[in-house]
Amino acid sequence: MTILQTLIFAIVQGITELFPISSVAHGVLTPYFFHWDLDPAFLKEHFLPFLVMLHLGTAITLLLYFGTEWTKIIASIFTADDKSRKLMFLILAGTIPAAVIGLVLESPLRHMFSNVSSAAFFLMINGFILYWGERLGGGVRGQKRINDLSYKQAAIIGLFQSLALVPGFSRSGATMTAGFWMGLKHEDSARFSMLLATPIIVGASIIEVPKLMHTDIAGLFQISLIGGIASGIAAFFSVWALMKWFHSNEISAMKPFAWYCWLLGGGVLISEFILR
Repeated sequence: MTILQTLIFAIVQGITELFPISSVAHGVLTPYFFHWDLDPAFLKEHFLPFLVMLHLGTAITLLLYFGTEWTKIIASIFTADDKSRKLMFLILAGTIPAAVIGLVLESPLRHMFSNVSSAAFFLMINGFILYWGERLGGGVRGQKRINDLSYKQAAIIGLFQSLALVPGFSRSGATMTAGFWMGLKHEDSARFSMLLATPIIVGASIIEVPKLMHTDIAGLFQISLIGGIASGIAAFFSVWALMKWFHSNEISAMKPFAWYCWLLGGGVLISEFILR
């Protein structure tokens, strides 16, 4: 990929990874919109490590943005901070299901559904999940804070992360919606979703990023590093805007994201139908 392609891709990824509109679907649709003719060898061997490097930029941003909480969580291993220790175990309970399913199913699912039409279709389904999922409680606002969750509820929320293995489904959208179902306040559901994202992304980075350092494509690691920085900057503004949005919108907060998914997914499907 060129520097310009990398920067565009990184900015799109940094925004869509945290907004509930599926970064994986946008990873499929971005080259489609810009008519990029990417090297098949790059797509087959190096695209996943490249993408994970962009995600790593997002993870670093999340660690910095929620730095106070992560510091307390780590310190709770050695101190008597029961509240932070429980939060650590809640995050662990939410991480394990997605990590196990991801290790087993990530490759076959992404290869099976990673085309423009399927990404657009599942993006529309994601819109319905966002729109109706927020309303299953009959419009009643959640009252729970994160530490009010049981470990079983945290595991259920974490399990919904696995939907993101299919391009079109949003990891953050699925986990936030599941958080609503568990009775979390909108802001706390968004916060827990961000906290859950960090260990998953860091774990994937430990596995995939070293592959970039041993690639036979000249300059790919350096380009990926630039992309990771750009993605992290975009993610910072995304998480800031998202947390402000959910702080001030406890009802119908997902509605604009649902409409976005419907319009984008529907537009792509219509254009694909016409082109055929």
